[in-house]
Amino acid sequence: MIVTGSTRFAGDQAEANRWHVLALCLVAGFMTLLDVSIVNVALPSIQRGLEAPPTALSWVVSGYALTFGLVLVPSGKLGDERGRSRMFIAALLAFTVSSVLAGVAVTPTWLVVARLLQGAAGGLLNPQVLGLIQQQFRGPERGKAFGLFGAVVGISTAVGPLTGGVIIQLAGEESGWRWVFLVNLPIGLLGVVFAWRFLPRDVPRGRSRSIDVVGIVLLGAGMVCLLLPLVAQESRGSTTWLLMGAAPVLLALFVVREHRYRLRGHTPLVDLRLLRIRTYAFGSTLGLLYFAGFTGIFFVLAVYFQRGVGYTALQAGLALTPFAVGSAVSSAIGGRIVPRFGRRLVLVGLVGALAGLLATDLVLATHPGANAGLLTALPLLVAGTGSGLVISPNQTVTLSEVDVAHGSTAAGVQQTGQRIGAALGTATASGLFFSRLSDAGYGSAVSTGLVASVSFVGAALLVCVAEFATDRRRSARGSSE
Repeated sequence: MIVTGSTRFAGDQAEANRWHVLALCLVAGFMTLLDVSIVNVALPSIQRGLEAPPTALSWVVSGYALTFGLVLVPSGKLGDERGRSRMFIAALLAFTVSSVLAGVAVTPTWLVVARLLQGAAGGLLNPQVLGLIQQQFRGPERGKAFGLFGAVVGISTAVGPLTGGVIIQLAGEESGWRWVFLVNLPIGLLGVVFAWRFLPRDVPRGRSRSIDVVGIVLLGAGMVCLLLPLVAQESRGSTTWLLMGAAPVLLALFVVREHRYRLRGHTPLVDLRLLRIRTYAFGSTLGLLYFAGFTGIFFVLAVYFQRGVGYTALQAGLALTPFAVGSAVSSAIGGRIVPRFGRRLVLVGLVGALAGLLATDLVLATHPGANAGLLTALPLLVAGTGSGLVISPNQTVTLSEVDVAHGSTAAGVQQTGQRIGAALGTATASGLFFSRLSDAGYGSAVSTGLVASVSFVGAALLVCVAEFATDRRRSARGSSE
């Protein structure tokens, strides 16, 4: 076989482009996930700058989470059917524009609407990111790529408060919150240019198949009924919890609809046969539970450090930095070694995260006060290191047996579970925190809030153990036959 110079050049170019695509995906993922947590420390600045009422402030945070989770599955399907690169560019452009709209808002309502649009754009973008990574990489390299993405997830969530604190410190309390959003403008525009240059051209899949509109409506209504009471618990009355009763009915109707739609020869919004893939079913459940604990940590500790200890937004962000550092380092390492160890690596990470959280709770219970940030540095570093060995390895193992053609849809379903978990964890932790705060001090309240995070991480550990037990039974039956 003769390899010409032009052939080698084309191969080298394709190799280089894969890593350019990964870098672009990491930047896009960082932007959208950072905006989940960066706004928390900007709320006092927003309140002063726009004279925003508490209800509007709650929706600035919760509205983003609501629309982000709402569009994940349909957008994953659109990426699979209509082209991931095309959807990536459109979503990144929409995210950039909505960020600018948020940054120039002149009324609280304007800001809330912009945040709803920004969340929808972020939810449209993220399944394309994961689908493109799965499409571009194979074998151990895929583990490395997902490891880097897992590091981005951990860093973006953990450094959100720190980044927001730095921006507000530099730009001032009065208008600093605007730059929390406007900083996305130059990054987003550069991202669109590089996406046009480096993303692979979408390959037509033949005749365009129709999108299951009824399925989208049923799933969307079910997700609204499930997420709205969770994300709006502080700004709405208790009547929103009545929607919870409609959620399982609507989601059951969605499952029936998708099954019948496929039997009639159409392409469903979600191919429910994905759940027959053992690694995908266990990994998605594990991810939902872990994100419920993972995100609750930052809410409880951010409020405690600022209101209970008296830290500034910047100091509170610095206190959470050890978690981000541990998560970033272990995610990169975990991505490299996950092909060798598989879900066993996730098990080790869950044990480490649980141990770190328990130690953090113990330290805060016995040594509250101004030194709390320093004393929790080591436990949070341990928890973050464990977290990095959970998120990216679990992502890799969960999607390892999924057909690449359905990669964005599968990633969208998985991320929807993570968003549900994040909303559930934040609602539970904040509810326990504030209910305890009314009866006792901040020290008791933070300990109670951390119990919620510990419980969810413990539940994720049990799911991981259950998967190993299932594997052992399957192996035993196989050997006996």
